[in-house]
Amino acid sequence: MKNSKLFIVVLFALAMGGCITAPAGPPGPQGATGYTGETGAAGGTGATGATGYTGDTGATGATGYTGATGGAGAPGDTGATGATGNTGAKGNTGGRGSPNGGTVVIVPNH
Repeated sequence: MKNSKLFIVVLFALAMGGCITAPAGPPGPQGATGYTGETGAAGGTGATGATGYTGDTGATGATGYTGATGGAGAPGDTGATGATGNTGAKGNTGGRGSPNGGTVVIVPNH
């Protein structure tokens, strides 16, 4: 039992020691700076791609047909012949001369 009491006391001391902190000591010397590693070699240049093929030229289209020539129009009809005019009226016979040498007056017919 004596060991168990001693064990409890040690545990209690350790637990309390974690709660109580002492002031920090002086800082230690700074460590030396490490060496810089060597620069790696540059990578090689990639290969250039191959040039593509040129496409074929397209075929020329077919020539269209020439249209048919139109037919000649039918000849026109001959115009009608004009009617023959009427025969003029028969004129009157002139007056008979007078034997005495007087003037003769002619009156037109209406």
